[in-house]
Amino acid sequence: MVDQITNLIKIFQQDLAACSDSTSLENLRIKYLAKSGELAKLMEDLKNLPAEEKPSVGKLLNTTKNDLEAAYSQKKLEMTTMVFQKALEDNKLDVTLPAHYFPQGSIHPLNRVIQEVEDAFIALGFRVADGPEVESDLYNFELLGLPKGHPARSMQDTFYITENTLLRSQTSPVQARTMQAQAPKNIRIICPGKTYRRDNDDATHSHQFMQIEGLVIEKGITFAHLLYYLEIIAKKIFPHAQGVRLRPSYFPFTEPSVEVDVKITKNGQTKYIEVLGAGMVSPEVLRKGGYNPKRFSGFAFGVGVERITMLKYSIDNIKNFYQNDLRFLRMIRGE
Repeated sequence: MVDQITNLIKIFQQDLAACSDSTSLENLRIKYLAKSGELAKLMEDLKNLPAEEKPSVGKLLNTTKNDLEAAYSQKKLEMTTMVFQKALEDNKLDVTLPAHYFPQGSIHPLNRVIQEVEDAFIALGFRVADGPEVESDLYNFELLGLPKGHPARSMQDTFYITENTLLRSQTSPVQARTMQAQAPKNIRIICPGKTYRRDNDDATHSHQFMQIEGLVIEKGITFAHLLYYLEIIAKKIFPHAQGVRLRPSYFPFTEPSVEVDVKITKNGQTKYIEVLGAGMVSPEVLRKGGYNPKRFSGFAFGVGVERITMLKYSIDNIKNFYQNDLRFLRMIRGE
């Protein structure tokens, strides 16, 4: 049997040297090292040897098994390394070639401004509230102090779907819904979202536009609190703002109401620009929302996102926001 083992080693080495790929190497393993391979057959024949030969032959078989397995493993490692090296050579990167240009996206300027305002107010304890864009007349008008036939409804040329269903003309319905849901708890919310009005007469108006409204209802809220938050808005949107100016105005759901101008100095010239409307929540709106106006007070403000973005980035046509012109978006990014 020793001769058989020696002959097996010799043939194995020849076959191993002839292996040129993973398939032939696997076939060699099956032929010699598998449970039904040539080496296993010799081990099976060990029981037929005389007792005095079994120890030496058994030891030789174990040594041979270890040597063949080691030779197989080494060959497999060499072949794997060769394949890896060839793949590296075939896919070699030429670092001297000019780099490829990959266009990079960015946040839309309207979303950027919304995020800036949200970040500022979330840091002050506000939460972001949302509501449906297809709204009922009840929440869009009546709960905000505008019953049917109220003359102030003519200020908003509204898209009606049915007699009592419409596309919301402001994000104020979110305030009415929040008041009904939370009364009599304190409220601090901002409501960003799309609104719709038949208003596209010039380059600064569109039938669809974005608003951010804010609402605070607590005990002891005064006009001084409103002024404080208005100054925060102005500084966040226009970092170089030097203050705000309030002008008396009229909004159906606030009393008193003001238009808010921001003071800005540019190119040596100081001017005020109108940016938003605000006011103290009227007692009627508080009452309809479930609050006792003798115990609670609050303020609200609303700003057009397109308007302040146009002012912030010196844009002269609102339609630029919705045309997906890459040249416009690159200009906003400063490219």
